[in-house]
Amino acid sequence: MIAYCQNCGTRVETRIIDGRERAVCPDCGTIYYQQWKVSAGVRVVKDGKLLLVQRGIDPWRGKWHMPAGYVEVDEEPSLAAEREAREETGLIVRAGNLVDCYLDTQDPRGNVIILLYEAAIIDGSLTLSKETQSVKFFSPHEIQSLPLAGMSSEKEIVDWLKTVL
Repeated sequence: MIAYCQNCGTRVETRIIDGRERAVCPDCGTIYYQQWKVSAGVRVVKDGKLLLVQRGIDPWRGKWHMPAGYVEVDEEPSLAAEREAREETGLIVRAGNLVDCYLDTQDPRGNVIILLYEAAIIDGSLTLSKETQSVKFFSPHEIQSLPLAGMSSEKEIVDWLKTVL
């Protein structure tokens, strides 16, 4: 929850509104509603193997997930997914069909909606970023023993495994 009003800078108070605790500015009356964060990612498969990145930062440092990240306010989600793939893996990809929409209520940064797209590699080569410890393609059997980065990664990867096993 926020501590100060983004409109006037006054310290907010917690009040019950619509049956929920909300941050409210006592001076200007602005009510702050907690909202879902929106993330977008890609499912890249090459030669029957799934592209995963190992997180180099918290949360979930050292755990694996599909390339993904937050959608900026001025981005289309599919373009954000392509950008995140490039930033995290060095690969230039083209997002295709929407695979699914995944919900994560266990992310310590807040509840997240993840839009996952099928994607094809256009160019580039696997490289690390400041956010990644490792980037690699995994067979379905190799994935089953990996530590995964949270609730949404588990759902996304289990769904892919169902299509290939």
